[in-house]
Amino acid sequence: MALVAALLAGCPVRPHVPAPPPAAAPLTPAAHAGTRYDIDSGASLLTVLVYRGGTLASAGHNHVIASHQLSGAVYVPGDVLHASFEVHIPVDTLSVDEQELRARELSPDFPPDVPDSARQGTRRNMLGPALLDGAQHAEIVLQALSLQARATGDGEAGRTVLARVLTEVRGQQRAVEVPVSFRQSGTTLEISAQFPLRQTDLGLTPFTAMLGALAVQDEMRVRIRLVAHAARGG
Repeated sequence: MALVAALLAGCPVRPHVPAPPPAAAPLTPAAHAGTRYDIDSGASLLTVLVYRGGTLASAGHNHVIASHQLSGAVYVPGDVLHASFEVHIPVDTLSVDEQELRARELSPDFPPDVPDSARQGTRRNMLGPALLDGAQHAEIVLQALSLQARATGDGEAGRTVLARVLTEVRGQQRAVEVPVSFRQSGTTLEISAQFPLRQTDLGLTPFTAMLGALAVQDEMRVRIRLVAHAARGG
C-alpha cells in the first residue's frame, strides 16, 4: 500500500479541462434570385438618432447620424419571402447633424443649433478606432439572412416582413431582426424600416468620457429608406 501511494504521489494528476463550446454555425446570407433592383443612392437615406447619457448628459447633445451614399441591390423572385438584399454604407461618408435632418425631427430633443466643435468631435469619435474604426473598416454591410411574413395592424399582410439581417460592422458579423415595409410601383421598389437598435448588438462599445459622467446611450433609433429601380434587362 505504501508503494502504491508513493507511485500515485509521483504521478502528476492531469487537471480537468472543460471542452470548448462548439463553434457557432456561420451565418450565410440568402441566395440572390429573381429581378434585381439597384439602389438609387440619391433617393435613399439612412438616419440614426443617437442620444446623450450619463450624469452630465445636459452638457452634451443628441445627434443625427446620416448616410446619403447607400449602394447595393435588392433581388425579388416570385415569392417575396425569398427576396434578398445587400446594402453597402461607406463609413467615411457618414454625416453628423445636418441642419435639415435635425429640423425634420420636429422635436425639442434635436434643437437646430449644434456647435461645429460638437459635430466635428462626434464625427471624430465615431470614426475613431474605439468605435467604427473607419481607417481599418471602410464600410458597413447589411445582407438578408431570411424573411418571414408579418401582418401589420391594418391587416396589410404581405406588405411588411420581418427580416433577419446580417450586419457587418468593423469586421464583426451579427444578426438582428428588423420589421421592413415595402411597396412596388412599376419598376421602382420602395423599402422602409424604423426600429431601435443597441450598439452592443453590433459588437460596439458606446462612447463614454469623464468616467462615464458623459456618455452615449446604448440604444439608438434607426430609420432606413431605400429606393431601387429594376436593372436593365431584368
